[in-house]
Amino acid sequence: MTATPFTPIEALIGGTLIGLSAVLIMLLLGRIMGISGIIGGLFDARSPSEYSWRVPFLVGVVIAPIGFAFATGQPPVITASPDVMLMAIAGVLVGYGATTGSGCTSGHGVCGLARFSRRSVAAVAVFMTAAFATVYVIRHVV
Repeated sequence: MTATPFTPIEALIGGTLIGLSAVLIMLLLGRIMGISGIIGGLFDARSPSEYSWRVPFLVGVVIAPIGFAFATGQPPVITASPDVMLMAIAGVLVGYGATTGSGCTSGHGVCGLARFSRRSVAAVAVFMTAAFATVYVIRHVV
């Protein structure tokens, strides 16, 4: 297993853009920038006007790697398992966790912690503990 190299400049730029996006969505729309909530809102027929910001946001998420490639001259490195079944199971588990946890890692970790939400602090503690345990088991037990 190879480790993904830490790239501080890209991390700083990416973190700044994520933080700026979260602040702008909160200031301009009064919404939390959680990906699961943004995607889930696309399937909610309560307010069709919600498409006016959700669709462009998600299009930006999808085309951002093209902007990265244009700016740096190289495509982003994306590491994923070639095991399609494993990826499908992981996707179902993440979706289940986001649904039962009332939000995803971006919503709780970026936006919830910034708002001092107790529910987000608990959620982040749970998923970070699970992540640490998973890495430990994969690297030292399996």
